[in-house]
Amino acid sequence: MNTEEFKKNGHRLIDWIAEYYDNLERLPVKSRVEPGKIFASLPEHAPEAPEAFDTIMQDFEKHLFKGITHWQHPSFFAYFNANSSAYSILGELLTAAIGAQGMIWETSPAAAEVEEKMCDWMKRACGLPADWQGVIQDTASTATLCALLMAREQHSNFMINKFGFHAGSKYIVYCSTEAHSSIEKDVKIAGFGSNQLRKIRADSRFAMMPDVLNKQIVDDLNEGLIPLCVISAVGTTGSHGIDPIREVAGICAKYHLFHHVDAAHAGNATLLPEHRHIIDGLELADSYVFNPHKWMFTNFDCSLFYIKDKATLIKTFEILPEYLKTGMEDQVNNYRDWGIQLGRRFRALKLWFVLRGFGLDGIRSKFRLHIHLAGTLAKKLQDDKRFELLAPVPLNLVCFRYLPTKQMDLEEVNERNKSLEQMINNTGRAYITHTKLLGKYTLRVCIGQTDVEQRHVDDFWRLLIEQTNLLENE
Repeated sequence: MNTEEFKKNGHRLIDWIAEYYDNLERLPVKSRVEPGKIFASLPEHAPEAPEAFDTIMQDFEKHLFKGITHWQHPSFFAYFNANSSAYSILGELLTAAIGAQGMIWETSPAAAEVEEKMCDWMKRACGLPADWQGVIQDTASTATLCALLMAREQHSNFMINKFGFHAGSKYIVYCSTEAHSSIEKDVKIAGFGSNQLRKIRADSRFAMMPDVLNKQIVDDLNEGLIPLCVISAVGTTGSHGIDPIREVAGICAKYHLFHHVDAAHAGNATLLPEHRHIIDGLELADSYVFNPHKWMFTNFDCSLFYIKDKATLIKTFEILPEYLKTGMEDQVNNYRDWGIQLGRRFRALKLWFVLRGFGLDGIRSKFRLHIHLAGTLAKKLQDDKRFELLAPVPLNLVCFRYLPTKQMDLEEVNERNKSLEQMINNTGRAYITHTKLLGKYTLRVCIGQTDVEQRHVDDFWRLLIEQTNLLENE
């Protein structure tokens, strides 16, 4: 494809994307394709000869498009957001065009220094500790793994990096029962083993209980084990539970534990001064992560990882073969030493586009709208005796269940809520997901899409009532 053909096809693709967004609300939010259908529709072998761009696009529309669940649909209320925006799309296009591999400063000075500046901008905008340093990781899962490896090496004086683990290691990691499942995977990858992850009971607001944490640490010490790290959650996936960072940090200081804070989704809300209390005490922790690629209109992947002590992070990951030496190591940030990956994308560019295109005021305005919309939905649910809120609504996640008018046991009520979830999703007019809170099948509605408005939440409320009435009449 020469540059003239590229311009022609590129214009066509931009037109397709614009039309897609114009028509997005007319599409069913959730894909209805059956497992294996997309795979079976594709040829067994790659083409030997070049194919025309028109043919490729036709096949995308014919075979692949029906298998897309539309995460950018304003009525996508499932999971947590994975938002994009026009600014992010264009920034990502430029990233792909440049094709920079930013493993060290010399391979792309702009990639390294824009990343440093974007981390600095966000640190100031969110009120994070001024002396902390940031780096962009791919996901919060990776950032948490980096934190665990930092904790491991700091405690072992970097001996595990040299000599490895022996079977039956005594290190113990702590998180709440509501913390993200990726923590267990990270614990396995870091070499601790899932048996050495302690899940601390949460309170009625689904936040870690500091007194239970303290007791568990004491019990483990008495067993001759080595408490290593606590991972606090700010905005758990199931319920938006917010662990008390300051109290947990005090316990970590008392017993000399590393303290990592995972605020993957909710951390975006600290752009709003009125919600900054959710990270009260963060300056006492050791590391922190949140994802602009969730709520902040910056497409996947873009995860901001901040650390108090960058020297420990670098010493944990630094390897300097001859072919990567530049003689500038003391003058610049070589971000390959700030995490697991050697090769690194220019992730900061799309964030730069988003921050400049929306401005902080524009982002804050949308966040405040989302939080307001979640509050209005929660109020409607509270006012209808057929529904029960199952968790507080500090930000933009609403957790609730349907309460049948007929007398039913817990399992029957759970089944009715499972049916209601499926009925809503099968309409194609909205997409929600569930969790279980205290054994109750819980419907989750996360309101945070880039273009969501009051009318979309009103439409969802009407859909919920409509499907609830149908369920009651079965």
